[in-house]
Amino acid sequence: MSFAASPRRPAPPSSSARRGPSPLAITVVFVAAVIGVVFLAAQFWTEILWFTQVGFREVLLTQWGARAILFVLAFVLMAAIVWVNLQVAYKKRPIYAPTTPEQATLDQYREAIEPLRQALVWGIPAVVGFFAGLAAQSQWSTFLLWMNKVSFGDSDPQFGLDYSFYIFTLPILRFVVNFFLAAIIIAAIGAIVTHYLYGGIAIGQAGRKTSVVKSARIQVSLLAGIGLLLLGANYLLDRYSLLLRGGEKFDGANYADVNAVIPAKLILAGVAVLVALLFFVNMWRENWKLPAIGVGLMIVSSIIVGTLYPWVVQRFQVNPNAQQMESEYIQRNIDSTRSAFGLDDIDVTPYDAKTTAEKNALREDAETTASIRLLDPNIVSPSFRQLQQNRGYYNFAEQLSVDRYTIDGESRDTVIAVRELDLKGLNNDQRTWVNDHTVYTHGYGVVAAYGNQIGEDGRPAFYEGGIPSVGGLTDLDTDGYEPRIYFSSKAPSYSIVGAPEGSEARELDFPTDEGSGQVNTTFPTNKVEVGPSVGNMWNKLLYAIKFGDEQIVFSSLVNEESQIIYDRDPAERVQKIAPFLTLDNRVYPAVVDGRVKWIIDGYTTSNNMPYSTSAALDEATATITGPNGQTIQALLPQEVNYIRNSVKATVDAYDGSVTLYAWDNEDPILQAWQKVFPNAVQPMSEISSDLMSHIRYPEDLFKVQRTLLTRYHVNTAAEFYSGQDFWRNPEDPTNNATTNVDQPPYYQTLQMPGQVDPAFSLSTSFIAGGSGGRNVLTGYLAVNSEAGNTAGSPNEDYGQFRLLELPRGSTIPGPGQVQNNFTSDSEIATQLGWLKNNQATVLNGNLLTLPVGGGLLYVQPVYVQASSGTQFPLLRKVLVSFGNEVELADTLDEALDAVFGGSSGADAGDAEVTDEGIPVDPTPDAGGETGTPSPSPEPTETTEPTEPTAPSTGGSDPQTTLNNALQDAKKAMEDSSKALASGDFAKYGEAQERLQKAVEAAIAAEDALGK
Repeated sequence: MSFAASPRRPAPPSSSARRGPSPLAITVVFVAAVIGVVFLAAQFWTEILWFTQVGFREVLLTQWGARAILFVLAFVLMAAIVWVNLQVAYKKRPIYAPTTPEQATLDQYREAIEPLRQALVWGIPAVVGFFAGLAAQSQWSTFLLWMNKVSFGDSDPQFGLDYSFYIFTLPILRFVVNFFLAAIIIAAIGAIVTHYLYGGIAIGQAGRKTSVVKSARIQVSLLAGIGLLLLGANYLLDRYSLLLRGGEKFDGANYADVNAVIPAKLILAGVAVLVALLFFVNMWRENWKLPAIGVGLMIVSSIIVGTLYPWVVQRFQVNPNAQQMESEYIQRNIDSTRSAFGLDDIDVTPYDAKTTAEKNALREDAETTASIRLLDPNIVSPSFRQLQQNRGYYNFAEQLSVDRYTIDGESRDTVIAVRELDLKGLNNDQRTWVNDHTVYTHGYGVVAAYGNQIGEDGRPAFYEGGIPSVGGLTDLDTDGYEPRIYFSSKAPSYSIVGAPEGSEARELDFPTDEGSGQVNTTFPTNKVEVGPSVGNMWNKLLYAIKFGDEQIVFSSLVNEESQIIYDRDPAERVQKIAPFLTLDNRVYPAVVDGRVKWIIDGYTTSNNMPYSTSAALDEATATITGPNGQTIQALLPQEVNYIRNSVKATVDAYDGSVTLYAWDNEDPILQAWQKVFPNAVQPMSEISSDLMSHIRYPEDLFKVQRTLLTRYHVNTAAEFYSGQDFWRNPEDPTNNATTNVDQPPYYQTLQMPGQVDPAFSLSTSFIAGGSGGRNVLTGYLAVNSEAGNTAGSPNEDYGQFRLLELPRGSTIPGPGQVQNNFTSDSEIATQLGWLKNNQATVLNGNLLTLPVGGGLLYVQPVYVQASSGTQFPLLRKVLVSFGNEVELADTLDEALDAVFGGSSGADAGDAEVTDEGIPVDPTPDAGGETGTPSPSPEPTETTEPTEPTAPSTGGSDPQTTLNNALQDAKKAMEDSSKALASGDFAKYGEAQERLQKAVEAAIAAEDALGK
């Protein structure tokens, strides 16, 4: 009996095999993906919306595109090189590894690694490629500049290459060579480790020789040869980089570099190529001795040829004859530095300054004298705030700006400030989402005061101010300027504006005494774009995520007409759309063509100009602001040896529109960026006449240039090498902080010797060099900052440097010495001492220097403010110095007459106060608003200084007179303190006048007693 084999029934599939991914898992993955996409869109799509609204989308897309291409390219190249070498090393491993104790140990490692081998083979290249991509994408600007390079039309003095090679090409060559060198090194390490792990390389032990299988020998030799070729390329590039190196006395290649190091680099490059060939030969014919000898030759060559020989040349040939042998290269450095920093066209004038103050000495400098600025923009901000702030939610910058405006046909130096919105001024119970982002949305108007005049009680002489704005600037435009300030440094992080037609206005425009106490407005988003739309749910969601604020989605105030305003700081706004620019620290406002515009200077820079000296921007531009040195302003740390003020940028304070104007059309770096972003920068011809009249020479650039001029004012290599005529920038004598910084340059209208007419200028002084140098003047520098008022074309004299060089034996006091003279003068100290008490503080304003009267005139305003409570400075006195003469008076005009023998020969700006420009009465009325324009007091005609009337003494005995004067002074001081504490500045001014007269009477009585 037989049995047929019955067919085996298939086993039922396991439950795990039957089930696919669960719906819950799919849902979780899908939701996570959606959330990820939304969060990415909140960062990236909102950027596209912002750049599109501003009109610079091409900048963003070009930048992103370049970054993406470089990242992918670097990732693929690096990952591929490493992956291929790991794969080759593994596939070419020996099938039977020799049996040795070492291999037995490696077997254990191989077994442990084997389960992870595929992950490592793919993971290591991916990780290395990722970091390579990050490094490469950061070079997007270098890559784009190289792709769009422009010739400089001038060549370096050593190799005769156009400067564009160093600026545009050399950086990208350096990066590419170093990138591939890093890739080869990483690949070689991975290949050697793999070969060793799988027995392709066996390190000899216990008398055994190190063995390398053929596949390992070929791969390692190939990688070593390629690496040496790249090293040789680096040696060749080093020859050009020597022209960029920094030195102890000067930058650029010196005698030893040119005659020893450059030839040595060429020799080392040849040795590297020779050794690379030995490694390539080793691929076909195994002989490790030759490559090993070659590597040894490279090491010896680098020591002898690359290090020892240049040291011998420098030590025994150059050092004993340094001034003669370095002369050619120092001159290269002088010429290149001057050209790279725009210092190659300076009008130098010897100036044998007078030290004796003669009567009527200022007669020929009448215009300059009348324009001397008395308001210190670093000090008077609290006065602007107290007198023109109007409400706590308005504020002014700590450092105000100096500009010039034509009022009644006359150009007037002006201290101007924008009344910005500052939510920090609101009470805590007012800080709601609705208030912060939909009600308090903008500041209002500008405030302007004459720079050379003082108002009642030492207040600024405002000629524009109030809410609504009234005054001289408002009258410049028949339609009035747009006063609303939506974009400023103090503005909220974001505001949402706009509403359908007919909706109730919600934005606070300005406070008033009528009706509800405020006038509201609605930004006309149907006519003007001010920010990206948040009128649809998608954009609401994205911006709610971006700002972490769900109210954007749920608030009914966000409607189909709403637009969101953010990135409101003018400097940050410009930097975002022009990442290729370095921006000046100073952002200043101007009323231009009926709109408030923020004006910003942009620089194109490089640190690759041959033979030019590098300057640290942060050190050269550091300035302490505020009377107590509250903050230090400086550019971000950056080393540059080439800089151009290539762009003038404006930001409209109302709608945020940004415009970049090409200012230096000859700058090849700007020309290259214009090829990268063809529509980003507008031609200079688009600058209106009104805007041109407010353009000025940039302060930070001037600071860098004056720092270099302390050394590079000398003309010959011999003078530069000795350094005996080097200068230094004087420290700020009014600085009360512990940190010492240079005195800032000052904007002022002046007429330099040889200049036809006075011009708005930026000026600075120099003192003798050396750490122990005397504080005496050695030079005075001014640059014409008057761009004129011709549309599309600045004045020919704009940017012209004029340097006054004083005789080397000059004894003209420097700023520090003058400040010391003011402090140590007994009469001045006595008068200022009466102002200083526990109720009042004396603040020294900026110490201005002016080349007038055949010498150098110093002017310093003196302010007084309460020591506590309501504090804001009022100008009470003016200090003046000429030569060794110093005087203190109530007005500049009186002080000048006193210094120059009773008559200076010219009137200062505070000699007459007229109704020109319609000064604005800054005193708040009952409703808290600034009053209407009112004329200043009628001028008092004077030809000679008026002698003060002595207080009543009750007798002619000098001792009695002294006692009575002291009593009167004490009473006046008490009255001054009470007036300051109560804020009654009229009484304070009257008490100060009595104090002045009492002091003068006491001094006269003391003199009489002494006789």
